Amino acid sequence: MTLPAPAPLAAPGPTRSRTTTRGLRPRGRLPRRLLLHCAAALVLVLSVFPVYWMILTAFKPTADIQADTPVFLPTHLTLDHFADAVRTEGFWGFWRNSLIVTVSCVLLALVVALAAAFAVARLRWRGRRGFILMVFLAQVAPWEALLIPMYIIARDFGMLDRLSMLTLVYFMLTLPFTIVTLRSFLTGIPAELEEAAQVDGCTRTQAFRRVTLPLLAPGLLATSLFGFITAWNEFAFANMLIIKNQGDRTLPVWLSSFSNVFGTDWGATMAASTLFALPVLVLFLVLQRRVGAGMTGGAVKG
Repeated sequence: MTLPAPAPLAAPGPTRSRTTTRGLRPRGRLPRRLLLHCAAALVLVLSVFPVYWMILTAFKPTADIQADTPVFLPTHLTLDHFADAVRTEGFWGFWRNSLIVTVSCVLLALVVALAAAFAVARLRWRGRRGFILMVFLAQVAPWEALLIPMYIIARDFGMLDRLSMLTLVYFMLTLPFTIVTLRSFLTGIPAELEEAAQVDGCTRTQAFRRVTLPLLAPGLLATSLFGFITAWNEFAFANMLIIKNQGDRTLPVWLSSFSNVFGTDWGATMAASTLFALPVLVLFLVLQRRVGAGMTGGAVKG
């Protein structure tokens, strides 16, 4: 018995290595990426250069500041402008006023907004949709439109030249955003976690405190940062509501005190601006790390 002859093997065709296939890119992709990188670098320069110029001017001698040709890399630096800013009358009092108003506003907004966000995200009650709509409308309303009404209210109730009135105004400005943000975070946390904790014997308050609140830490940090920056940097209301009692003014208004009959002391102004921006920068760097760590850590704990 003879076996059939084996079929002839097909001739090997041209092969292309995987490395060369993966290394090939469309011709239009590289110019597009290069254009995006250039645009990102331009945005970075435009964003960082004003901050760089502020800090550089704070350290430059007065002769370099008043020179006809801008000095981008001075050979000599000085701390005299910072000393002039710190020695300004009422500096530490203005610092204390800003800190009191800002911290009080943030804490008050967090407490009220947390209760409102929980009621909107977890409970079902008549008028809930209308309440959410009013919160959104209050958030998009321009703050400048509230200057005159707030001044009239403070004048009629005898609240002018008081830090308590300024704290209430900042609380009103930051509350809508805080409610909306915390509501979004609460909506993303499953309600079944609280229900499981209640089945295990926890009350509703205990389930919220032990289960939901740790998962809500990133939202609390984000809203606290926003409220702190808003209240710390606000100028218009502080300049309008504190008129007679100059000792109750805040740091943004203090920055306008470096003008005299000879003009503006730009060195002291930039040094004061650097000191003014330093707490916000430090707080942002600290909370930026903890927001991501709190999100992952809270998810593991939950």
